[in-house]
Amino acid sequence: MSTISKRILGLKLTSLVHLRGAVLTRSTGGPSGRSGHRMVAWKRLLILFGGFHESTRDYIYYSDVYAFSLDTFTWSKLSPSGPGPTPRSGCLMSVTPQGSIAIYGGYSKQRVKKDVDRGTQHSDMFLLKSEEGGEGKWMWTRINPSGIKPTLRSGFSVAVAPNHQVLLFGGVCDEEEEESLEGMFFNDLYFYDAIRNRWFAGQLKGPKSEKKKRRRGKAEACENTSEQEQGVANSPEPLEVVKEVVDEDGTVVTIKQVLAAPSLAAGPPPEDEDGTLEPSRAPVEPCPRSNAMLAVKHGLLYVYGGMFEAGDRQVTLSDLYCLDLHKMEEWKTLVEMDPKTQEWLEETDSEEDSSSGEGAEGGDEDQDVDSGESGEEEEGCHG
Repeated sequence: MSTISKRILGLKLTSLVHLRGAVLTRSTGGPSGRSGHRMVAWKRLLILFGGFHESTRDYIYYSDVYAFSLDTFTWSKLSPSGPGPTPRSGCLMSVTPQGSIAIYGGYSKQRVKKDVDRGTQHSDMFLLKSEEGGEGKWMWTRINPSGIKPTLRSGFSVAVAPNHQVLLFGGVCDEEEEESLEGMFFNDLYFYDAIRNRWFAGQLKGPKSEKKKRRRGKAEACENTSEQEQGVANSPEPLEVVKEVVDEDGTVVTIKQVLAAPSLAAGPPPEDEDGTLEPSRAPVEPCPRSNAMLAVKHGLLYVYGGMFEAGDRQVTLSDLYCLDLHKMEEWKTLVEMDPKTQEWLEETDSEEDSSSGEGAEGGDEDQDVDSGESGEEEEGCHG
């Protein structure tokens, strides 16, 4: 082996030893154990904000900020000046083109009386800035962006668009009562432009072929207006298809699928450019959900999974969708799961008539375990 090869190999081994030693070193002064926090890479630092920790007896939400150095592999706690966000988890956290760190929204809860907690979905926004000339000095600034802001929600997903805008997708708005929790789930898109300090609602344009049909059919629509008005009174009701599905755990779930009926005055299907009839199709889009995972590659937004609730039942999704952020025309389904028109109506235990005492005892035991962990699982919907 040549001297040069030995030197290169020696440098590689030395680097690995140093890196391995740094990783195994236990750094003091770091954040406490938590979940629901957010973290971004800023220059040679990892900046961590917020989160929560919940035990069987109590819980706590955080608004502290920590920095982890990628050079020294050590933690340091930051003490930004100015009024900052209140404690929360599951917020938007992203580095802006100007070098600041944006914080938006999030979720927290507090105890209002014994055994009664009230959740808060935040909609305020802050910038965390590194002060010029002051090494290690940071400052909070509250901002109020213009434009069309996201409606109140938590459990949304975040990614960075190709033009450095921050993208927000989906989420859930919870309406909490003392004994119940109902959520409205979303599948909409919002963009935050940090340069203009403005929110935008993501609007799909539709495929190009449909645009041509709309332009071509504009004159025909004017002629058919009177016919459409007459047909409204006689328009058929949507068709409801009810069926039962047996879940993996033996639970029988009744599903209602709502099929939109064609309008009497809709006329024949639109013709393509070559004169052939092209059947109309419903637009494809992800069903409303929270806690989906997003990724952006070459201007394409990928949305996978998430969950939604129907009554007391949680449905976990495994579908995958794609949207071209440059064209903003339409969603494309890459992996299908449930039709978006499915609605969970009720569930019945398929073994409720069973006389097996052992099975009944096992079910009660499972319910006790679930109820003991329900606080952590419920909070996971917002983290």
